[in-house]
Amino acid sequence: MIRVFALLLLASSIMVSCSNEGEPILDSLAILSFKIDGTENLGLSRIQDVSQTPVFEITFSTPIKPEFASISFVDISGSQLLSYSLSTDNTVLTVTAMQPLDHLSRHLFWISIDVKGLNGESMNDQFSQTFYTAVDPTPKFPEISDEDLMTLVQQQTFKYFWDFAHPASGMARERNNSGDVVTSGGSGFGIMAIVVGIDRGFITRAEGVDRMARIVNFLENADRFHGAWPHWINGSSGKVIPFSTKDNGGDLVETSFLIQGLLTFRQYLQPADTAGNNLIIRINTLWQDVEWDWYRRDGQNVLYWHWSPNYAWEMNFALSGYFEEQITYFLAAASPTHSIPKIVYTNGFAKNGSIVKNETFYGINLQLGGLFPLFWVHYSYLGLDPHFSDDYADYWQQNVNASLINHAYCLANPKHYVGYSDASWGLTASDNQNGYGAHSPGSDIGVISPTAALSSFPYTPTESMNALHYFYYTMGDKLWGPYGFYDAFNITEAWTASSYLAIDQGPIIVMMENYRTGLLWDLFMSSPEVQVAIDELGFQY
Repeated sequence: MIRVFALLLLASSIMVSCSNEGEPILDSLAILSFKIDGTENLGLSRIQDVSQTPVFEITFSTPIKPEFASISFVDISGSQLLSYSLSTDNTVLTVTAMQPLDHLSRHLFWISIDVKGLNGESMNDQFSQTFYTAVDPTPKFPEISDEDLMTLVQQQTFKYFWDFAHPASGMARERNNSGDVVTSGGSGFGIMAIVVGIDRGFITRAEGVDRMARIVNFLENADRFHGAWPHWINGSSGKVIPFSTKDNGGDLVETSFLIQGLLTFRQYLQPADTAGNNLIIRINTLWQDVEWDWYRRDGQNVLYWHWSPNYAWEMNFALSGYFEEQITYFLAAASPTHSIPKIVYTNGFAKNGSIVKNETFYGINLQLGGLFPLFWVHYSYLGLDPHFSDDYADYWQQNVNASLINHAYCLANPKHYVGYSDASWGLTASDNQNGYGAHSPGSDIGVISPTAALSSFPYTPTESMNALHYFYYTMGDKLWGPYGFYDAFNITEAWTASSYLAIDQGPIIVMMENYRTGLLWDLFMSSPEVQVAIDELGFQY
C-alpha cells in the first residue's frame, strides 16, 4: 500500500534589523536552497521521480548549531535510518537516506522549527515540501509468458465470483464488503466469468452448472418489476434493496447486463444433458418475462431506466444517447415476447441522429464523441460483438478510438499527476480516495483503474499488455491481492483501494477472454434471437 505521511519542512524568510552602528544583521534563519540528488527543488509544488536512497542538501542563510543536525530535528518520512553532515561553515546540511524508501510513494522532508542558528537565529516561516519516489522497475513476481500471465489474472479475478459469491444465492456481491447486497448487472458479468472458468478449467462443468442452477433459482424468486430486476437485491431474501430513495424498483440497464450473461450461459449449455436442458428452459422463461416494451413509459419511442411501484417513473431517466446502454436497446429489439421496433432505437439511443459528433482528440476521431469513462466501451460489448455498424457509427472503430484516446490522455498527463505513463493508464468509473466516481479524460482526479486498460484488451492489445505487465510486475507489491488487482489507485494522493467491485472485476475476465478466443462473443452471438435484433435494427456485420 502507498503510505501517507505527515511530516513538515519548516523554513523562514530573512528578517533584517539594524545594529547600534547601523549595520544590517540577520535575526532569523532561512533556507536558501533545497536540493535532492543535486537538483534544486526549492519552491516546486510537486517533486517526482526521486531516487529511493535520496541525498538532500539544505543551504541555510546563516550557520546553524551542529547539535540541531540530527534525527530529533530533521527527518524524512518513511526512512528508518538517516545520516547527517554539516559543511565546515555550518551552513549546508546534507541528509542521506541509508535505507531505500518505498518506491512510487509519497514522502515529506521535515525540519523542526526549533533548529537554531549559531547566534540564536530562529525559523519563523513554515514551508512544507512533498516528494515522490521513482518507480522501481524490478519485477515483484517471477516473470512468466504473456499467455500464462493472462490466465493467472483471469483465474485470480475469477475467485471474486466463485469464492466470494453470496453463499445462498450464488450471485455476485456488489463489492467485497457489501454483505448481503448482490448486484444484478455485476452478476450478469459474473455468469459470463463462470463460462470462462469452466472453459479454462478453473472449475468443472458440473460445478459451473450447479452454481448456475442456484443463481437461476434465486432469480426466479427474487423481486421483479414488470420482469426487470432491481439494481441491488438482498442475496438471502431476494428482496429489493434501494439503490437510492426512488430507485427501489426495476432497473432496465442492469437487467440487460444480467440477461446478456444468462443468454451467453444458455448457449454454453448442452441441451442433451438433463440439468442443462432444464436450465435452458428456465433461462428462456426469465428472458421472456422481461417487459422491455413496458419501459417505453406509455408507448414513447424511448426506453426508461427505472420504474418503481412506489414512485412510478419519478426517476425519469430516459435512455437517450451513447453511453453504457446499447445492449439494453439491442435486447429489447431481440425479445421474443416484449420487443420494441426500430423507431425506439432511432429516437431513443440515437436521438434521431444527433448522437453523431465526429469529435477529434489527440488526432483520433470519435464518431459519437465525448471524453467518457471506458466502461462505456466494455459493458454493452461483453457478449454483443462490437464488430458492427449502424446508421450512425462503426462501433468497433468507436471503441478502439475511445480506448486509444484514453491511453493518449494518460500519456500526455496534462494535469501532471504522479504515476501516469505509457504503461500506467486507464480511466473509468471506480472507487477513489473520496468514495466512487466516473473518471475520464474529461473528469480526471488522478485515479487509475486497472479494469479500464485490461478490459480494453480487444481494442488496444499492445497498450493493454504494457499495462498488464506494469500492474503485475512493477506495482504488484501494492496492487495485487486475493481477487486480482485492487480496484484503483492514486499515487498523487498516496492512496490504493482495498476494494473489489463486481462491475469492474467481471469485464477483466470476459474481455481478456474475448481478446484471446472470442468465446463470449461467439456464444452470445449464436443466440437465435440475436439475428432478429440485428435485422430489426439494421446492424451490419
